[in-house]
Amino acid sequence: MLIGICGGICAGKQSVLQYLVQQHDFQVLTLVRDAATPSVEKSASETNVPEPNKEYGTTFSSITELLDYATKSWQSNFVTTSIHNGSVVDALSRRPFFILVHVDAPISLRWERFRRRCVDAELPPPTLEQFVLRNDEHLYSASSGLVSVASQAQIKLINSSTTIKQLWSTLDALDLTDQSRLRPTWDHYFMTLASLAARRSNCMRRQVGCVLVREKRVMSTGYNGTPRNITNCNEGGCPRCNGRGAQGVSAGGSDLSACLCLHAEENALLEAGRERVGDGAVLYCNTCPCLTCTIKIVQVGITEVVFSQSYYMDDAAARIFAEAGVKLRQFSPPKEGLIYLTEKDTAFLQQG
Repeated sequence: MLIGICGGICAGKQSVLQYLVQQHDFQVLTLVRDAATPSVEKSASETNVPEPNKEYGTTFSSITELLDYATKSWQSNFVTTSIHNGSVVDALSRRPFFILVHVDAPISLRWERFRRRCVDAELPPPTLEQFVLRNDEHLYSASSGLVSVASQAQIKLINSSTTIKQLWSTLDALDLTDQSRLRPTWDHYFMTLASLAARRSNCMRRQVGCVLVREKRVMSTGYNGTPRNITNCNEGGCPRCNGRGAQGVSAGGSDLSACLCLHAEENALLEAGRERVGDGAVLYCNTCPCLTCTIKIVQVGITEVVFSQSYYMDDAAARIFAEAGVKLRQFSPPKEGLIYLTEKDTAFLQQG
């Protein structure tokens, strides 16, 4: 695994790197910067500000050398903060063992961290206005492409932590080193397909997707919406979902007899057919099935149901599945996207 850490000055990149090194025995890889030090990393007197406790590890003169080294030992764990521009990320992203993490923090907090770093080095710190202008110049420079780099990160950490203890505690819970971040487990893979199927839904009430699997092979997929040759729900095809019933907008679970939408599970089962389902089939759905779908799932011989999001009738569905001998479990993939590292302690922490 090779974890790349990018982000603004004093967002906490070095703190995350030190966590991986000290808690998980990652090796540090450093790429020599081929451009001048950006002004955002300098004091008010344009002097380079030393970064305390920075770990350099093995140093390389080009991204090609770094990538070759990591590839030869791809089963080892490496970490780098040398994400200087978009071309570095483009090169690293070609490898299946690479993960990009972006670390950010409120700019006022990053300035305060940098100001204290300058004071400790006996250098004049920039004003907040200077820091903001330099930060904008650095991030939005066309040559660096750092704004687009941030958008490519699988994990985006908002780091307002004020102590190493707090930061490391939240990183422990996040489990950055989970190998399924590189290659999804079967559960993660099939649930992702179910979530993708849900995006095809035209139902105005809820987007649900489903995948029917046997022996790790997809037999059928489904998503909720009006039947074939009927006007799509989002185009007014279902009076219940569009609030045109006698009582207006119906509450969840009510007026089901007036609903024209087939559920995702129903569509998947209809597509597969009873004979194709057979024994040992597993149904993946991004939402726990309703009672109507539950009894149909039991009837066709599904042996296991895996869901990600709860529904308001989960307990009732669970009782039916238990009585019928159908295994029901919830799957939660590793957290990705925007993640807040919450602040609990008040002692100031200087982070890189």
